[in-house]
Amino acid sequence: MNCAAALPLISAFADGELDVLRGHSVRKHVAGCAACAAEYENIRLLSTRLRDEAPRFVASPALQSRVRAALHRAETEQPVGKPRRVAGTRSWFFGGAFAGCAATVLAWFMVTALLQWHASEDLVAEAVAMHVRATLGNHLIEIVSTDRHTVKPWLSARLDYSPPVQDLAEAGFALAGGRLDYLDGRPVAVLVYRYRLHMIDVFVRPETGHATPAALRTLRGFNVVHASGSGMEWLAVSDAGSDVLSPFLQQLAQGSASTASEAR
Repeated sequence: MNCAAALPLISAFADGELDVLRGHSVRKHVAGCAACAAEYENIRLLSTRLRDEAPRFVASPALQSRVRAALHRAETEQPVGKPRRVAGTRSWFFGGAFAGCAATVLAWFMVTALLQWHASEDLVAEAVAMHVRATLGNHLIEIVSTDRHTVKPWLSARLDYSPPVQDLAEAGFALAGGRLDYLDGRPVAVLVYRYRLHMIDVFVRPETGHATPAALRTLRGFNVVHASGSGMEWLAVSDAGSDVLSPFLQQLAQGSASTASEAR
């Protein structure tokens, strides 16, 4: 394995996400390559910092108590009283069954909502962490090009989908290149743009149908904007202002369909 093949995999190797064969190949290469060993060490140190400093979102004690109480009621609630006749027995049985089902459904919705909220919060925190790690590790761009016809094929060859790529230089957002990164445990395309003195990471992946983040979040001083369009999810991370970032991402998401048609 040479540096060109190893570098895109070092981040996943540091996070323990590679299979045994590729992990062994990367480990062997890093052991004999000073440059890749330094990259691996930078990622490892940054991961340690993120674990120590990144915010953690924990349900409040009150919310935990309500969820546990709802689950407990769903499991133990029993109807009281004796039926007077067969018709009453049926009414009592179906009424109790309905009440039990309603409590179970309520508890399920509460737990599902909590899990979805955590998933969306984790996605935002992960995107910010990837942006910080790539910036500090001098690994922001793997394919350096202002030509979308160069960036798009490079990313498509390394993914199981083809991300739309646009250059909005006329609007002040110049395409600088792209890289392969990981989000939510899967490889994802990252488009890198320059806006004045700011760098913008745009994570692009097919729509998953899972919980999505709020349209706008701020975390650790970075603005995170989410949008959907053309069957893709778009997540932009930058220290640029939200008043700049939001319309930029909307333009990317809404304009990707026409760009794809032109490319064909």
